[in-house]
Amino acid sequence: MIFKKKSYNELVKNHFKVLKSLQYNSGLFAASSKKVATGYDKSWLRDNFYECLAFQVAGDYDTAVKTYYALLKIFLKHEWKLDIAIKQRPYEKHEYIHARFHPETFEEFWEDWGNKQNDAVGAILFGVGEIHNAGYFDKLGNNEDIVRILNKLVMYLQSIEYYSDLDSGMWEEDEEIHSSSIGACVAGLSNVSKIDGINVSKELILKGKKALNSLLPRESKKKFTDLSLLSLIYPYNVVSSMQSTEILKNVEYSLLKERGVIRYKNDYYYNKNTDGYSEEAEWTFGLAWLSIIYSHLKDHKKAAYLLDKMIAVDTKFGMPELYFSNSEKYNENTPLGWSESLFLVAIFELHDYHSKKKSVFGKILNKL
Repeated sequence: MIFKKKSYNELVKNHFKVLKSLQYNSGLFAASSKKVATGYDKSWLRDNFYECLAFQVAGDYDTAVKTYYALLKIFLKHEWKLDIAIKQRPYEKHEYIHARFHPETFEEFWEDWGNKQNDAVGAILFGVGEIHNAGYFDKLGNNEDIVRILNKLVMYLQSIEYYSDLDSGMWEEDEEIHSSSIGACVAGLSNVSKIDGINVSKELILKGKKALNSLLPRESKKKFTDLSLLSLIYPYNVVSSMQSTEILKNVEYSLLKERGVIRYKNDYYYNKNTDGYSEEAEWTFGLAWLSIIYSHLKDHKKAAYLLDKMIAVDTKFGMPELYFSNSEKYNENTPLGWSESLFLVAIFELHDYHSKKKSVFGKILNKL
């Protein structure tokens, strides 16, 4: 089913409104509604990266630059922590750069949780590189400060030896060596290496590529396949065509469900079954993620099929984080900014194919 332009325009307009409503004056986005009681009113580095993708695809770099300026201000505020970690490799979780911050004061939420997340740092480096590639790097503020802090983030990844470091990964859980974390760092380091004044050694990137290739197609020692592996295909593009095919095959065979994609087998988060070993929650953004990838692979029929499945799980409040297994019930993290953004990207990617020209959706943003 291919939607008419009017229907696409309606979806784009409505969901950009929802996504924009999650942004604070500081430029940072909440993970979900600012009023939600789950803690998702806070700002995650990773979520902000993904929430910016829709604006970048739409050509709204003013919004993306505002967010990245705020993200870099977080690192500048905690530069002392980077300095310590660079001087001596951190071992305790609290010594690492955290992944969640107050959206207005930029203070860490430093309680003990799965906050050792190397992929979040890689994601921000990759995103800054994309801002640079689009020609907007000079709008990020004081160039001297930005270049200095980016170099320190590179040195930080070198100090923690990201290619062999155990972290909590995208889902903030068990500390393991994660393919998705290594891949994010490889992509981030590669992208910022194109910026004048940023010093990234080829060896640092090669160590990551070697570690990644030795672990794939697994996400980790414990997990054979995982939704987070899709990030290695989009947006990071750090896997070969053969690796990409294998990741897609494994994710679709093991994890794709009717209302979303489960993160991994036996995921206990919002699991309907109290034993935690079945009835995993179905994450809506997995459908959009797959649709985007298939659009890039020029399998537009499959991309449209997956996008239609995501449209079917839309709500009047926006895209939920997840649905309970085999259920029409979704959780309270609705709307989820990450889901909103990938949904919009999926529409843009598919529409560009059918229109055979540059997407016109960006014009809608000026009217919001």
